[in-house]
Parts: sequence; structure tokens; C-alpha cells
Amino acid sequence: MTTLFISDLHLESAHPARTALLLDFLSRQIQSADALYILGDLFEAWIGDDDDADAEWGLTVAAALQTLTGSGVPVFFLHGNRDFLIGERFAAAAGIQFLLESVVIDLAGEPVLLLHGDTLCTDDVDYQAFRTQVRHPVWQTQMLALPLAQRRALAGQLRETSRQATGQKAAEIMDVNQAEVERVMRHHGVRRLIHGHTHRPAIHNWTLDGQPARRAVLGDWQDEQGSVLRCDELGWRLESIVRSGADQ
Repeated sequence: MTTLFISDLHLESAHPARTALLLDFLSRQIQSADALYILGDLFEAWIGDDDDADAEWGLTVAAALQTLTGSGVPVFFLHGNRDFLIGERFAAAAGIQFLLESVVIDLAGEPVLLLHGDTLCTDDVDYQAFRTQVRHPVWQTQMLALPLAQRRALAGQLRETSRQATGQKAAEIMDVNQAEVERVMRHHGVRRLIHGHTHRPAIHNWTLDGQPARRAVLGDWQDEQGSVLRCDELGWRLESIVRSGADQ
């Protein structure tokens, strides 16, 4: 059994090389996998499934995912902090299956908790307050009811505000809080956790309540290189993704 996990691709039409890297990965490098999990931030921004800007680009991504699922490789999707407005229309076009924002799966006989990862960054109090607001169903309904032009302008403002705020915060504030990591793992009764969001790829091993614990952090994608966590009979491995035929 080979299960793959990716996150934080931050796809956008302004970076076509990144999308090309994903398309190559889906069409050439993944056929032997048993399942693919996308743990959020597939897109840099998503203002609704009805967005007609760059529609052809979005449909290209959806079609590639649909081809993969049609070949027998299921794709599971967990919303991130950039693409939480992805809805059922895109899911149907892409053939993906939505997951709850925190879900425990069976991975080779072990329960493993999956998260995007932003809820673990509890030291970033301002962000957590913002997250509570924008993930509320009432806020999302009101947002999706706005005209597209207004949604685009608001999304741009929010992204700029986020960039400015990020530049003013200490790096450790934007990382996960270890006490929160352990609290959440205890709450779900697991000793294994996989998440993205922080762009700090690593596999952390430690002892939790006298038992071995493991936390895998997925890497973000750039134009020429991506990141995937491969879980199979050999264990868990973070691997780099490059275009087929490119130098490793």
C-alpha cells in the first residue's frame, strides 16, 4: 500500500510552472499510489466555485484530478486557510472527496490524524480570531452572496493584510504549539499526525505519554519543485517532486 500526502501548492495562474508540475505529478508519477490526500491550500485563493476569472486554468486542474480518480486512485481533500471556499461544484468536476477539517484515517493499520495545520498555531492569536470569523458558515454564506468583483477585491485586501501581518510576526509564533499538538492527539486518541500549513517539512519523533509519537509536516510547492509524503511498507518519507525528465 502506498499513500501520498501533499499540501500548500498555492496554485495560481500567475505561476503556471507550479500548475505544470502538479499536472506532471498527477499524470506520470502517481499511478502506482493507492490514494492521494491533499491537506489544504491547493490554491493560493478561492473565492467560490462560480469564479469565472481564469476559469480554463481551474478546469484544467479539476480535469487532471478527475482523470486520476477515474483511473482508480481516490483523491481526498481537506480545506486549507486559502481555499476553504472550494465547494461541491469543484469537487464534482475534480472527482475529489471532501474530508472534515480534522479526521482520523486508518493508515496501514494505524490511526492517523489529518489536519491542514493552522489550528495548531495557537500562539498566533490574531490569526485564530480571523480564522474563527471566516470559517463560520454565516460569514461564508454572506461572502459567496457578494458579486464576484466585490469578492475579488475583498480577497485581495485580505491577502495583503495577511502578508503585512506575517512580516511583522516572529517565526515561532507562526509555527505549531507543541502543547496543542499533544492535546489534539490525545483528544483523538492517536500517536500519529500529518499536517501542512507551516511550510516547514520534517518528520518529528518523540515520546507522548510513554509511547512513540510521530508528526509529519508537509512541504510547500514552488515553481520547480514540490513535496510529497510517501507512506508505504518502508515507512514515512518526505520526497521532492520535479518534472519528469528533469535533473534530480
